[in-house]
Order: sequence, then structure tokens, then C-alpha cells
Amino acid sequence: MKIASISLNPFWQDKKSSFDLCHKYIKQASKKSVDLIIFPEMTLTGFSNNVKLLAEEKDNSSSILKFSKLSKKFKIAIVFGVVIKIKSKIYNQCVFINKEGKILGDYSKIHSFSYAQEDKYFASGKKISIISFNDFKIGLSICYDLRFPELYSALAKKSDIIINIASWPKKRINHWRTLLKARAIENQLYVIGVNRTGIDGNKLKYNESSLFYNALGKKIKSENFSKMKIYTLLKKDILEYENNFNAKKDRKIELYKTII
Repeated sequence: MKIASISLNPFWQDKKSSFDLCHKYIKQASKKSVDLIIFPEMTLTGFSNNVKLLAEEKDNSSSILKFSKLSKKFKIAIVFGVVIKIKSKIYNQCVFINKEGKILGDYSKIHSFSYAQEDKYFASGKKISIISFNDFKIGLSICYDLRFPELYSALAKKSDIIINIASWPKKRINHWRTLLKARAIENQLYVIGVNRTGIDGNKLKYNESSLFYNALGKKIKSENFSKMKIYTLLKKDILEYENNFNAKKDRKIELYKTII
């Protein structure tokens, strides 16, 4: 399977301009026979608590509709971030659309970033999300979730890959790199982190830091095209490592529940 990560520099709270930019990358990725393209958190707006401006009704989301049309047109699956309103609650979501333009699943961010007051504007998700795609099981997570290994342990029970879409600022980027690597090693699977670049409307800086680690904690080599990186994954690589050194089977889940 070929996966493309896009280190997008979105236009601040400007969905149309940001979508046009995404369109360009999706078209480019399709020419490289990419199966799945992944964009950062709050793809079309940048990370913002301005929910009145950004939120879209779940059943009438223009962003989801537009990405669905592109996935169908270019025969490519798309993962992206969007602010969604369900009834009276607002969620920071990650959406997975397949090559036919259908939603395979979505994930509402469980761990709100209280340091940036995200918890005051967004409701926390209540369930994990694992998607079946191209013979892989893919777990979804968003930015700050990366700091909570318990979530990744839960996802790892049935996942081959865990995706994290993020708006992780430059000043804490060493944590980002270290935690992505740690989550891959401890769970013996692929972990891909797709982070934005540029400067947002709050003057926070983001540098090129999208990364993909294998079960050994080694960076996976990529073909690089400006802000797009393309990776090729083989299911047998994960199975081979698990068969040779499967540490996950030695976890004491029931004991952990009594401690945490």
C-alpha cells in the first residue's frame, strides 16, 4: 500500500483556499498511484477554537462532501481533520473516506488539549476508531492523543497502523518525534504522524515534521515531493516482526485496570 502524508500549511480559517491546496496535492498523489493520502488536524482551517465559524453539521458537512467527491474522482482514499457539530456538541474529528467517496469511519478526539483551552469549546470523543482498508487495520488519533499511551495500547489490539493527524507546534517538536517513535516500538506497529507547517493565526510556528516509524522504531524511507512524502508499506513486514518478537502478548491488561 502506498501512503502519502501532506505537511500542509493551511490558510487560516479559510476553507476554500485550503481546499484548493488540498485538491492540488490529491491530484498529484493520484498520479503517483497513492492509495491513501493523509492531511493534518483541522485540515482546512488550522487549529482554532473559533467553533462558531468552523463547525459543520455532521449530516450536511460541505468539507466532507467536497473531499468525498475528490476521492471518487481520483480513486484515492483520504484522511482529513474537520470540526463537526452533532446536536449541540462540537467535536474535533478525523474522517476516513475510501476511494469510492464513502465514509469508512470517523474519530472524535478523546483528549482535549486543555493547555490551549480546547476542552472549553470541544466535547471529548467517547470511543476509539479502527478502519479496515487495503488489508490493513488502521487506528485513528489526533495530535494531543499522542501523549496518552493507554489509547494507543487499546488501538494496537486490532491495528496494524495508527495515524495521528496534528497541529503540533515547533517549540514542542522534540516531544512529537520521541512520542511517535515510542508509540511504534511499544505497540509493535506502524505509526504515522502528519503535522502541519507554517505559522497560524495565533502566531504559532510549525516546522516540517511528518514522520513514519515501523515496529522497530525506525523511520520508513519515503519519496519526497516538497510537502508530500510517499511511503510503501507491506503487511508481511508487521507480521514477520510480531511472529519473531511479540511483546504485546505478555501485557497484563487486567492488572493494569486495577492500578490506573
